Amino acid sequence: MNFSFSLLENPEAVHMLISGVLLTLRLFAGALVGGFAIALLLSCLYLIPFRVSRGLIALYVEYHRNVPTVVQIMVWYFGMPEVLPEPIRLWINQGNTEFSFALIALSLNVSAYYYEDIRSGIKAIAATQVEAARSIGLGAMQALAYVVLPQAVRISIPPIINRSLILFKDTSLAMVIGVTELTYQVKKIENTTFQTFQIFLISTLIYLVISLLIAVLGAQMSRKYPANFKG
Repeated sequence: MNFSFSLLENPEAVHMLISGVLLTLRLFAGALVGGFAIALLLSCLYLIPFRVSRGLIALYVEYHRNVPTVVQIMVWYFGMPEVLPEPIRLWINQGNTEFSFALIALSLNVSAYYYEDIRSGIKAIAATQVEAARSIGLGAMQALAYVVLPQAVRISIPPIINRSLILFKDTSLAMVIGVTELTYQVKKIENTTFQTFQIFLISTLIYLVISLLIAVLGAQMSRKYPANFKG
C-alpha cells in the first residue's frame, strides 16, 4: 500500500485545504458570536416574569437541543426558502446561501446550549445581590447588565468552552448542503487523488490541533476569570 503524501505537492490540493480551514473558522467564529448574542438575549427575556415568554423560550431550547443538528441545517437550507416571500427568496439566492443558512442554523443551535449554561449561572447568583444593586439606585435593567449577567457568564465559562468545542466539530455537518468547509474540501481531494488515508489523516490532525488550541484558550480564560472570584 502506498502511503505517499504527494498530494501536498499539489498546489491546488493545498489551496483547497487552506480555503476549507479558513471557511471552517469563519463558520465557527460567526456561529459562536451569533449564538452567544442570542443566548444573552434569551437570558434577559428569561428574567422577565412572564409565563408566555418563558414558555416560548422553553420550546425554542427543546427544539434545538433534541433535533439533530444536521436536520436543523437542512430545514433552514431546503425548508425555509419555501415559506419566504418570493422577492426575499430571490434576494437570498443571489448570495452564498449555503454558508448563510449553515451559519444561521449553527448559531441558533448553539444559542440554546449557551442559554442553558448562562441560565444555570444566573441561578447560582444570590438574589440578595440583585436587591443590593437595586438598593443603591440601579434600575432593573442596570442590575441585570452590571450585576447579574457578568457574573452568570463568568460562572458559565467552562461549559461554554466545552460547547464551543462541539460547535467547532459540528461545522463539518455543513458539508451536507454544499458548504465548502474543511470536510467538504477533504472529500473533494480524496475523490481526485485517491489518497484516502493520507488526506483524512491530515484533516484529522488539523481538527485535532484547532480543537486543542480552543481548549487551551478556554483553560486560560477559566484561570483568568474563575467562577469563585472575589471583589
